[in-house]
Amino acid sequence: MKEMILKKIDDIGDMHLSTNVETPLRDDAFLKSDEEKIENIQFHFQKIMEVLGLDLTDDSLSGTPYRVAKMYVKELFYGLNPVNKPKISTFENKYGYRKMLVEQDISIDSACEHHFLPITGFAHVAYIPEDRVIGLSKINRLVNYYAHRPQVQERLCLQILKDLQQALNTESVIVMIFAKHLCVSSRGIKDKSSYTTTMEFGGEFNNVETRNEFFNCLKNKM
Repeated sequence: MKEMILKKIDDIGDMHLSTNVETPLRDDAFLKSDEEKIENIQFHFQKIMEVLGLDLTDDSLSGTPYRVAKMYVKELFYGLNPVNKPKISTFENKYGYRKMLVEQDISIDSACEHHFLPITGFAHVAYIPEDRVIGLSKINRLVNYYAHRPQVQERLCLQILKDLQQALNTESVIVMIFAKHLCVSSRGIKDKSSYTTTMEFGGEFNNVETRNEFFNCLKNKM
């Protein structure tokens, strides 16, 4: 049975399998406090280091299990907990702005859910307002929140898109992510130069001319 499971994992390889826009979470994902999670991860990561043959009595390594556990819970994967989701404040579009608004080069600092290796790059987000507009920093905060969880880039695109569409009450949103995956550059094929681009959109961005306007904005940045 164990050999069959390992073979299935090898066969899947780096394929980006996802059956849901939502991040797959267990029903009991939030029953433990952050402190309990840190304690549990610290214990198990120590075991991983011991299996690798590392000497945890060394001054340089002794605190590593705790540092890794705290980093996972409080920093890298804080976006798993909906308590940490930023409040998406929107405002009435009193000045009647109806043209495209673009927020570009938003830093992406995520992790591949297949190997827990970094995904780094940029997100470009645009929307065409109807009755509501959003504070600019809220777009960055939303991207940051969804990025800080184990991810696949396709799902990250969709999560940002759908949240903004709901908050702004418009389908006219586009999200483009341009990122480098260390699971590609530091293992497997070890391709150091490749990047991955994903894009999701709706509403007026289904129109080719509107999408091209968005692309031109990205090309003509200062």
